[in-house]
Amino acid sequence: MTQQGAALQGYNNELVKCIEDLCMQKEELNKQIQQAEEEKNKLQHEIQVLNEKLECVCENLAQKVASRNELDKILAETEAAYMKILDSSRTLLNVLKKEVGSLKRTPELKTS
Repeated sequence: MTQQGAALQGYNNELVKCIEDLCMQKEELNKQIQQAEEEKNKLQHEIQVLNEKLECVCENLAQKVASRNELDKILAETEAAYMKILDSSRTLLNVLKKEVGSLKRTPELKTS
């Protein structure tokens, strides 16, 4: 019976050692899980901060694009109006030259 007791004691010792090893593995795994959760939370926070920054940049960009489009419109209208002024000036100049030319041909303005 002492042999059986000794065998039982040996099995018990191995069983206790296996249980202790499993507990140590569990503790190590818990540490790794905690570190992974902390990293995950940190990354989620960074993503949130970056998303907020991205939203601000997108809003700013949209405002700038709208302003540029408005300036493009104003510039196009101004250039069109300026071209009309140039065309009118050219027409006025041509009319004036014809009138001056006609006046030079009249006998009263000719100098002797």
